[in-house]
Amino acid sequence: MSALLEVHDLCVAYGKLEVVHHATLHLEEGSIVTVIGPNGAGKTTLLAAIMGMLPCRGRVSYAGREVARMEPEQRVSSGLCLVPERRELFAAMTVEDNLKLGAFHRYRKRDPAIGADFGQVYQLFPRLQERRRQLAGTLSGGERQMLALGRALMSRPRLLMLDEPSLGLAPLIVRDILRVIAGLRGSGVSILLVEQNARAALQVADYGYVLETGEIAIEGPSADLAADPRVIESYLGLTAAGAG
Repeated sequence: MSALLEVHDLCVAYGKLEVVHHATLHLEEGSIVTVIGPNGAGKTTLLAAIMGMLPCRGRVSYAGREVARMEPEQRVSSGLCLVPERRELFAAMTVEDNLKLGAFHRYRKRDPAIGADFGQVYQLFPRLQERRRQLAGTLSGGERQMLALGRALMSRPRLLMLDEPSLGLAPLIVRDILRVIAGLRGSGVSILLVEQNARAALQVADYGYVLETGEIAIEGPSADLAADPRVIESYLGLTAAGAG
């Protein structure tokens, strides 16, 4: 497998306050990589910088190409897509129209596969098909997350970055969302998953990074991180060592 995303020595600041310090990570084609860490560690800032929404120092390469001069819209067109923590749906538009917006750059190219992709999204999330004429603002939290994921998939991403997809959701919905995320790899989508729910993230990911106060503190295969006493104590709870 080859590296799809390479981030080297990345520094991100808000004014004079540096939030991410010399972060280096990579993601191989066809893999799921997670970044875990406490609230305020810089995880969301890291994703925003990779997406081109924040200025940064260092190098970000996607699919073998440095993206420093690419606008966020160009990154989306090249297959790099972010589902933000707040989901950023258009509340006054229907579910179906929100999905159409996800494929906006493809409509401009008159991509004939858009109709089939609607069917695939509805197959993944049957509830969205049931509510396709419903306004996005009337959906439940779990349904909004399904719609945010579905809208991202309509752009046909090669690399999908997810910021806290389990945030505020009931455990059963979290399980369904993570099942879909794990299944996306089979359709050729690589995943960079940012999560505070470390246990769930490490169960679904191949490799993980622990971000603390803006720095990569620990990294390794997910199974190794899940067995690391430092990760267990800080992120999984003291009972995690005895969990299945």
